Amino acid sequence: MAKRSRIVGCGSYLPANVVTNQDLTARGVETSDEWIVQRTGIRSRHVAAEGELTSDLSVTAAKTALKHAGLDGADIDCVVLATTTPDNTFPSTATKVQAALGMTRGFALDVQAVCAGFVYALAVADNFIRAGQATRALVIGAETFSRLLDWKDRTTCVLFGDGAGAVVLEAYEGKGDPAERGVLSTHLHSDGRFYDLLYVDGGPSSTGTTGVVRMHGQEIFRHAVTKLSEVVEEALVANGLEPSDVDWLVPHQANQRIIDGIARKLKLPSSKVVLTVDKHGNTSAASIPLALAEAVHDGRIKRGDLILMEAIGGGLTWGSALVRW
Repeated sequence: MAKRSRIVGCGSYLPANVVTNQDLTARGVETSDEWIVQRTGIRSRHVAAEGELTSDLSVTAAKTALKHAGLDGADIDCVVLATTTPDNTFPSTATKVQAALGMTRGFALDVQAVCAGFVYALAVADNFIRAGQATRALVIGAETFSRLLDWKDRTTCVLFGDGAGAVVLEAYEGKGDPAERGVLSTHLHSDGRFYDLLYVDGGPSSTGTTGVVRMHGQEIFRHAVTKLSEVVEEALVANGLEPSDVDWLVPHQANQRIIDGIARKLKLPSSKVVLTVDKHGNTSAASIPLALAEAVHDGRIKRGDLILMEAIGGGLTWGSALVRW
């Protein structure tokens, strides 16, 4: 017998305020809807309201996921929250979420891997369950990324949005067969030599300020295509599977051209790719669980489907996960 974690519920939350490309132009950003769509596929994004915190987004998404699983906060013994935009420098935003959900046992922690954050958080929670240190885990990706943007920099401010997504993991004893439901494997990587390709120019120990996003877009694009292709192949090989076995690609929603490139390598038709970048923008650690929740709740993803997730973010950090729904 082999211990594995299954996803038994998922949920999401998007702030009510929708900002379109036309809205950005009207605000004086030197860009156009055509320019943004052609280069990224993004048409709109959600932006958190004043006073709406990452923890607020997280709690709403978590409650939706728990309801979908038929559970409540008292049933959870581990919260892993992926975010680049915590409420405070410390304590972790996860502990704030823990309290709001009425969870008084177990443990909660934040994970920081920027856009690869959800895959990292999923791996952390899955490994806690495999090690027997948790029975049910809540994994959240949540961002108020709009708070890190220079709204005059068209190379960054048009890309990002706010939101949160969550999944509930539950321990399961099985044979360890790839045909069984659950998280089959996760694969994580980082390379700090590329630290300066995507970063925020501030922090507690450097400037004492939050700073704003700085990005070398062309270099990030180049690394994304190569590294994501490699980590996707790594996941398939590890489980003795072929690209043709994949039912759904649920990628990090950063750029439609990157997503299309990975789908072509897998020979997956666009109908098997969950795409939300057009209406969400890049929500960093929240993008994969937001896309996953949408496809589960609208009925596209069904029991037994093989789901491939992949993401790359600042660090550079990247990773993949294979999940049998």
